Amino acid sequence: MFKEHDDTGDKLEHAYFCYLADKFERDPSLLDIPLENIERWTQRGHWAVKRLGEWKDLIVEAKTSSHGLRHLGDVLRADDEETRFFKGFAPFPGVLSEAESEPFLCSSRH
Repeated sequence: MFKEHDDTGDKLEHAYFCYLADKFERDPSLLDIPLENIERWTQRGHWAVKRLGEWKDLIVEAKTSSHGLRHLGDVLRADDEETRFFKGFAPFPGVLSEAESEPFLCSSRH
């Protein structure tokens, strides 16, 4: 039976994306970081170019309008299966400092 999205790792991941949404809303200039990641990854032949392109479209829209920024925030805060899959391709390394990232790390029990 499919277990509902409730384990610690999933909760931490959701909290991470909500934190990113809040951070981008406070400082939209940080959106340059994922755009640079997308550009670099695409140039290096990243296999998920389509998903990165979808992220790029969302981020560019967020940089150019308040509606776009709200929409990006909605996507980052969403917690449905399709959005969780999409977030697997998220281009956000480097947005949070090491100290900010630490609370979102999940240690394995294995």
